[in-house]
Amino acid sequence: MVDLTQLMENEVLMAFASYTTIVLSKMMLMSTTTAFYRLTRKVFANPEDCATFGKGENAKKFLRIDDRVERVRRAHLNDLENIVPFLGIGLLYSLSGPDLSTAILHFRLFVGARIYHTIAYLLPLPQPNRALAFFVGYGVTVSMAYRLLKSRLYL
Repeated sequence: MVDLTQLMENEVLMAFASYTTIVLSKMMLMSTTTAFYRLTRKVFANPEDCATFGKGENAKKFLRIDDRVERVRRAHLNDLENIVPFLGIGLLYSLSGPDLSTAILHFRLFVGARIYHTIAYLLPLPQPNRALAFFVGYGVTVSMAYRLLKSRLYL
């Protein structure tokens, strides 16, 4: 059985924890950004959320779709779709004993790609900016999965 102190001495795992904290904090910020846009633009998805701004028919005008709010929501959804696989595969990869510099390269590329993807989504920057950022992050996760399957798992 592995002792917790041994895990804390695993430099790759500590690097993974650091970069995971960054990307999860960014993802949490997207929730706040969505709420900010909803409140400042008075755009809500549920009738009970409109109660502060009006009652009855008056509240219904706040139940609408706004392009900026939807853009932030889609960026957040894209984070959920890409960060969750990175967390699982990255954790297993980190525990498989990869080279520290290779692992840090994977983690930095992923975090950088996700941050750039969000910037490209929210500004918006013209394509292929967002697509390239997506594929870099996706490629990093695929690369870690491939290295993990190739080196450590018994198939």
